Amino acid sequence: MYQNKKVAFFTLGCKLNYSETSTLARKFEQQGFTRVDFKEEADVYVVNSCSVTEQSDKKSRNIIRQAIRRNPKALVAVVGCYAQLRPDAIASINGVDLILGTHEKYSITERLGDLTKKPETEIFTSKPREQKQFHQAYSYGDRTRSFLKVQDGCNYFCTYCTIPMARGVSRNDTIANTVAEAEKIASNGIKEIILTGINIGDFGRSTGERFIDLIKELDKVEGIERFRISSIEPNLLEDEIIEFVSQSRRFAPHFHIPLQSGSDDVLHLMKRRYTRDIFAHRVETIKKLMPHAFIGVDLIAGTNGETEEFFLDSYNFIRDLDVTQLHAFPYSERPNTQALNIQGPVSVDERRNRCQQLIELSGRKLHHFYEQHLGTKHNVLFESQRSKGKMFGFTDNYIRVELPYNAKLINQIHTVELIGINANGHVDIRLIEGEGL
Repeated sequence: MYQNKKVAFFTLGCKLNYSETSTLARKFEQQGFTRVDFKEEADVYVVNSCSVTEQSDKKSRNIIRQAIRRNPKALVAVVGCYAQLRPDAIASINGVDLILGTHEKYSITERLGDLTKKPETEIFTSKPREQKQFHQAYSYGDRTRSFLKVQDGCNYFCTYCTIPMARGVSRNDTIANTVAEAEKIASNGIKEIILTGINIGDFGRSTGERFIDLIKELDKVEGIERFRISSIEPNLLEDEIIEFVSQSRRFAPHFHIPLQSGSDDVLHLMKRRYTRDIFAHRVETIKKLMPHAFIGVDLIAGTNGETEEFFLDSYNFIRDLDVTQLHAFPYSERPNTQALNIQGPVSVDERRNRCQQLIELSGRKLHHFYEQHLGTKHNVLFESQRSKGKMFGFTDNYIRVELPYNAKLINQIHTVELIGINANGHVDIRLIEGEGL
């Protein structure tokens, strides 16, 4: 046991990483550690890394060096996707003690030893095809909402992506065990759960079950007021799922659907498993059943083979789609991916230019969505985040609201009226007395 020892964590990347960091933190606390902020001096620093882009790699290295400078005597462990894919690059950083891949990170507390610096960096990774075990994870205490891991790994091999190499094959726990985890979260007073994973629509690969059956069972969990479905592939977002969400009391009218490109030619180069017509059908179905639904879309700008004509075709398609917000990123070359063999690279400056065009389009779409809802009433779950005397919350359809800080509202759901869009791009509200949940 490590009584009176301090541990600090830094998480990069996706919501799944946040759920796993929180689970690792609980393992440390069970061993006697006290969790402290990453900016504080600690005995152990754990960096849960990301490697989705070159920028992610760079940020991971910068954070690792920050930990080493903060306390040169501390044990520094790097876990996660960057640790899985580029352990040698991390080991070249003087002061790193432990490197654990995406599977091995769950054994981190057994590898700490007496917390003294290691004479040489110790590396523990396994091959992706060997990563068949599903590790449960959920976040608690970091935010008002909880991220619940329902799936891991991916059997899709899109040409630009390293995730299958980092995370292994698609796998999951049973519906019964996943529901039990949600009930555990509910017992801690959390009111909202976000279902997360690498490819959550693929749930059931290892248990012979279906994602639609999972969400039907989760919808029965008492104490949770809201569930949100995080990123789900358009080919797996079946009409049956959309119809269920439209009738559910607990599942929010909020979808995040990765498109990556609105050009069928580029989708083919990417080896995506749908066409833009399929994507448009999903959007049309959502808006027909839930006109007020928030739809977020992931896009990559400037991938190899994306000609100017293909980009304009994509841009015009997205411009005309009834979606709410675009998460656009410039293409980033990743080692050992098939995209490196595609002819027609786009210059870095042009990638950034195309990405900026999509970001500006996103701003207009989001503002329009907010404007459409002014004067309407919504239930808002208020969060603990505080900035410049303000607090924030989200409606069921993911409109971010802002009001003067009031600690009594944290983790509470209240009915509000949306009254205006402020200079921060958030929505100002009026609390409606006597209409909380």
